Amino acid sequence: MAATKTFVTIDVQEDYMAAHLFGELDHHSVQPIREEIDRMAAQNHPKELVLDFGGVTFMDSSGIGLVMGRYKLMQELGGTVRLTQLSTSIRRVMQVAGMDKLAKF
Repeated sequence: MAATKTFVTIDVQEDYMAAHLFGELDHHSVQPIREEIDRMAAQNHPKELVLDFGGVTFMDSSGIGLVMGRYKLMQELGGTVRLTQLSTSIRRVMQVAGMDKLAKF
């Protein structure tokens, strides 16, 4: 069985940065994604960070940690976080974890 490739693509436009997430978000895959998002945010200082979960096929608690850490980063940069393309199950997990208090859905 082939391993699922997990990666992120990032689009930056003026004060807006979108991170499009793909694959399985777990403790093995989240660190390089987190590092790339943080690096691009530090370079570009967006006012809004959009985390697009449309390509995510699996997520464990590491996905919640990804959102929490980017929320803290965006607070430091004076910006906000928005989550998009959440599947029903990921939306439910995010709401139960209280992420709807940190990020717009």
